Amino acid sequence: MEDAELHALTGKLELLIQRVEQLKAQNRLLLASEKAWREERAHLIEKNEMARLKVEAMISRLKALEQDS
Repeated sequence: MEDAELHALTGKLELLIQRVEQLKAQNRLLLASEKAWREERAHLIEKNEMARLKVEAMISRLKALEQDS
């Protein structure tokens, strides 16, 4: 293999390694973002469930008040 070919191949290999490192960093960021979104989603589901239970309790109290009248 000629020196020029070896130099070109080395350059391509360095670019490939750099791209792999960029993709690894991007993947870490995406995984962290996904984790944050999942945690937020779980929190919102929990808040929604609490709100639903409160509304159901209010409806039950209103029905009980209606029956007492």
